[in-house]
Amino acid sequence: MESKKDISGILKQSYFWDVDIRPGRDVSKRLVIERIFSLGTLDEVAFLIGYYGKEEVEKTLLNLNYLEPRTLNFVSEYFGRSKTEFKCYTRKQLMPQLWNS
Repeated sequence: MESKKDISGILKQSYFWDVDIRPGRDVSKRLVIERIFSLGTLDEVAFLIGYYGKEEVEKTLLNLNYLEPRTLNFVSEYFGRSKTEFKCYTRKQLMPQLWNS
């Protein structure tokens, strides 16, 4: 199996303020995908899809526990999926909001 080039040196440090992403360190694919889709540019999103593959990125996004509403709207349209297919959407619907101020 061909190993992929380490992308930790390419990623913006500002997206990963709480994680050590120096080159040579293992970085969670799930974390990278979530942060790039939430904070990155369209060029960075395209790079990420090219790196991991569309199916893998889509599968990861579908199984995330949380996405900001604007990010959920974007990925729903980008991949042509209903919001109800995303775990973060169905999970949010199951959680009662106790205080509505």
